[in-house]
Amino acid sequence: MNRKTVITLILCATWGMVPVMAQSRSRLLDEVTVTGRRPMKDIGVTKTVLDSAMLKENVANSMADILAFNSSIFVKSYGRATLSTVAFRGTSPSHTQVTWNGMRINSPMLGMTDFSTIPSYFVDNASLLHGSSSVNEAGGGLGGLVRLTTETDDSEGFKLQYVQGIGSFRTFDEFLRLNYGTEHWHISTRVSYSSSPNDYKYINHDKKENIYDGNHNIIGQYHPTERNRSGAFKDFHLLQEVYYNTLRGDRLGLNAWYINSNRELPMLTTDYGDEADFENRQREQTFRGVVSWDHIRSRWKTTLRGGYIHTWMAYDYRRDVGNGTMASMTRSRSRVNTFYGQGEGEYSPSGKWLFSANISLHQHFVRSHDKNIIMTDGGDAIVGYDKGRVELSGSASAKWQPSERIGMSVVLRQEMYGTKWAPIIPAFFIDGVISRYGNITARASISRNHHFPTLNDLYFLPGGNPSLKSESGFNYDCGISFRTGKPGTFSIGGSATWFDSYIDDWIIWLPTTKGFFSPRNVKKVHAYGIEIKADMALQPFKGWILDLNGSYSWTPSINRGEKMSPADKSIGKQLPYVPENSASVTGRLSWRGWSFLYKWCWYSRRYTMSSNDVTISGYLPPYFMNNISLEKGMSLKPMDISLKLAVNNLFNEDYLSVLAHPMPGINFEFFIGITPKFYHSKKSSEPIY
Repeated sequence: MNRKTVITLILCATWGMVPVMAQSRSRLLDEVTVTGRRPMKDIGVTKTVLDSAMLKENVANSMADILAFNSSIFVKSYGRATLSTVAFRGTSPSHTQVTWNGMRINSPMLGMTDFSTIPSYFVDNASLLHGSSSVNEAGGGLGGLVRLTTETDDSEGFKLQYVQGIGSFRTFDEFLRLNYGTEHWHISTRVSYSSSPNDYKYINHDKKENIYDGNHNIIGQYHPTERNRSGAFKDFHLLQEVYYNTLRGDRLGLNAWYINSNRELPMLTTDYGDEADFENRQREQTFRGVVSWDHIRSRWKTTLRGGYIHTWMAYDYRRDVGNGTMASMTRSRSRVNTFYGQGEGEYSPSGKWLFSANISLHQHFVRSHDKNIIMTDGGDAIVGYDKGRVELSGSASAKWQPSERIGMSVVLRQEMYGTKWAPIIPAFFIDGVISRYGNITARASISRNHHFPTLNDLYFLPGGNPSLKSESGFNYDCGISFRTGKPGTFSIGGSATWFDSYIDDWIIWLPTTKGFFSPRNVKKVHAYGIEIKADMALQPFKGWILDLNGSYSWTPSINRGEKMSPADKSIGKQLPYVPENSASVTGRLSWRGWSFLYKWCWYSRRYTMSSNDVTISGYLPPYFMNNISLEKGMSLKPMDISLKLAVNNLFNEDYLSVLAHPMPGINFEFFIGITPKFYHSKKSSEPIY
């Protein structure tokens, strides 16, 4: 780590970096109430909350962008509108559980979630549950859980909001939201559409061009500048929400989300062919729907949910075989149908106790095949599978707060995948207020967890392994946090967490002597480290608001398994594509309708091979990313208008997030947001642009 990096990290930690972000363009800081009483649901929990200012910062952002700049977890991205996955605490993307309005949305085929397909403007509340804390919501989150929810605007009357974005590489982003509310009914419709040829320029360090003299002698070489080829995309999203509130403790809700995506997969930096000779395309149509009923009384609450997910996904690879004839090499098709049901209840007999129980069921039906593969006499594809699996999860918890300064929680979870039951998953949490001055609170937790193999792990042909065991491990963490401030002047808070986890029977796909890959339980992984978060809100002068927040993560994730062969060099080495260090900083300065935003993130070296060989293709160098934006909000008589200019990759960093997948240099976006004023609502709401 060079001197510049060390100085930068020290400054980030000193400034105190989630945050108490300003919820409007200019306001006094909220009063800080220092008290030992915490929400009983959060006893001992390690959680990162992403507030609305982060989520609604840019209509072009996906949740992958939000997590990269506002959390300590690693975001592995192939570029905009391409696969983006997240991983907590040195684990793999499939070890991160993701819920949307209570329903798990991880792919049953791959086990992970593509965060590039989740627009941040379609999420109203987002939080991250780290390590053991995920057991409160679901099993299988060996690293953690991302919880996403939507909710409608509670104001009454009709509202319309429209945002238009225009960016480099002929990129267009559009967002429209319509709200209608009465005393009992609230209806919201959101529409988002993004498109771009995505043909940015980059320097290709995997190729060299020769420089010749007049006698055709090579006198030098250089890396050519190329364009991102076959990277165009068109993404459409529609979210419909309907809520009915009886005003007597009952609320009914409907959330329906439709996705239609058509994306080309960019060519690699090592591809020498002509773009016109290839077609590499992925299409997706997904529908997610959840209906819910909340029944709330003074001491107890009951929630029932039901949902359905349908995903149709197609991958086509074609190439020119000569004379302009395009031959289809791969025509992969998959259909996923998931039925979901959940019931949960909470009961608090007194202010010191909270009991809860939860049971959820996901029934998956998956068909995956390649249409180019010869069919058997029975009509089944040789490559692919047609399987169903039920996933049942139930939990019970008891939370006890004998005094304002201490709380304890016990969670027991039981899960079944198919016909196999996992051992009981226990978790214990404790926290206590060390000092009321500064609200200094210590917390600790321990849990056991299990993660079942995905359907591709078990049944993909050729290569699936039905004999795989579930991955299992123990998570330990402890930490300390504080929060203090002076009303109307400043607010500052932060936390530091140490974590340690051991995972057995880690699943990895390895080559076989038959010429294809197959998954095996081969690794024992020890992941440990430190997570630091801090935030500060300051009012230096009247009308000025300064918000700073940031995070740092040190995450060794080491293979402690046995050698697969005498030549195996992976033992004792960092797992591939897991940075040992990562950090992020966000700062916002607001004054009289003006807002300046600065975002910075950093990832250390990532190895591409399990042996951690430092070769040309064996690792990806560290990189910094800097984004800025300037926004002006104006309130006119007929409408509110917001104008924003954003600059991404401010210093034109030449970097890779994934081997052989180039990333764009400096680029620009301009946005205009319009909110007509039809009439004053009875209840005002926060602007979303």
